[in-house]
Amino acid sequence: MSAPTLQDLAPEGLDVTVDPYPVYAALRAQGSVHRILVPESGEAWLIVARDEARAALTDPRLRNDIRHSSSWTDDGGHAIGLNMLQTDAPQHTRLRALVAREFTPGRIAALAPRIEKLADHLLDGLLDTVAGAGSADLVSAFALPLPLTVICDLLGVPSADHGDFHHWSGEIVAPTSAEAAGAAVAGMTAYFAALIEDKRADPGNDLLSALVVAAGSGGEGPAPLSAEELLGMAFLLLVAGHETTVNLISGGVLALLTHPDQLAALRADPGLVDGAIEEMLRYDGPVGAAAFRFAAEAVEIGGTRIAAGDSVLVSLAAASRDPRHFPDPDRFDVRRKPAGQLGFGHGIHHCLGAPLARTEAAAAVRALLARCPGLALAADPADLERRPSVMLRGVRSLPVRIAG
Repeated sequence: MSAPTLQDLAPEGLDVTVDPYPVYAALRAQGSVHRILVPESGEAWLIVARDEARAALTDPRLRNDIRHSSSWTDDGGHAIGLNMLQTDAPQHTRLRALVAREFTPGRIAALAPRIEKLADHLLDGLLDTVAGAGSADLVSAFALPLPLTVICDLLGVPSADHGDFHHWSGEIVAPTSAEAAGAAVAGMTAYFAALIEDKRADPGNDLLSALVVAAGSGGEGPAPLSAEELLGMAFLLLVAGHETTVNLISGGVLALLTHPDQLAALRADPGLVDGAIEEMLRYDGPVGAAAFRFAAEAVEIGGTRIAAGDSVLVSLAAASRDPRHFPDPDRFDVRRKPAGQLGFGHGIHHCLGAPLARTEAAAAVRALLARCPGLALAADPADLERRPSVMLRGVRSLPVRIAG
């Protein structure tokens, strides 16, 4: 008999795509670790308590390399190169070192004025649409193009290719079908391979060009990327560099619009914005679960024995609602100081782009607060279409209007 899915465990009428938190709370009351079936991925051990989640994310016996899985045979044709999420130390250490200097808080702080200018420009377009049509989709007009433009500019992806790139990215992280996901992988692989060759022939002043040049030159420092690693790095930086931030911005705005008292508090004191971003990450962050881990040897977590080769899924969403660390965890509170929230993960795989995502989200929220005093939902929250994924959380669109 197979393990239940999260939906199987939900009370009648509750859609876990919309609200998984009651299921996580019920599981946590029974224990820290549970066997579940993840659709399209198979059975895994789900960690739902914050202490155990944090410990698992730093446990060297839990590996990211899928070859430690007892069910692994090959990548099924759905892998793009070799990236940091698929590797462990020391390979992961080398890969991260090659790009970490581009995402330091200091480097990102220097980008802040440019990000703020872009947010204002995009908001001009959103407000024009609202003025003409009465409402606009905050995702497609604002939350998506902001981080997508920033990461594509950093990496040297031509603006004309943004649309295709986002379509492929969306199908890969939250596929509508196996066929669509396969087509997206093929399309993105071909695109990146061609882009890398373009950079090799005519390098620009961008990160991807620098990685391509380094791959061909060797030199001091970490060993340069292999062809497979270069492809994987391009894929990971471009996809991870915008997908989660889109959901952080749109999910954060949704939380504010459905909690008018908190929106009012933020309007009264914009100095709360940075802390509010941390609360958005805790309350309903864009990453529901960290990438799968695989037990390289038998390990015990929360009193549960996990056999070698078993898959482990660390629920960041569940950990961030653990009442042992976050009093009244189901309450959204922009004044909360959610120290220890795991919205960007933990350990060596902690999100490399966290400083960039925080800067983009803060710029987006500040622009909306300053220029949209009557911002309101233009749809019933229950009718919003959610991404059907245990790994990523977010709405596909967020209709907004300007009230009175």
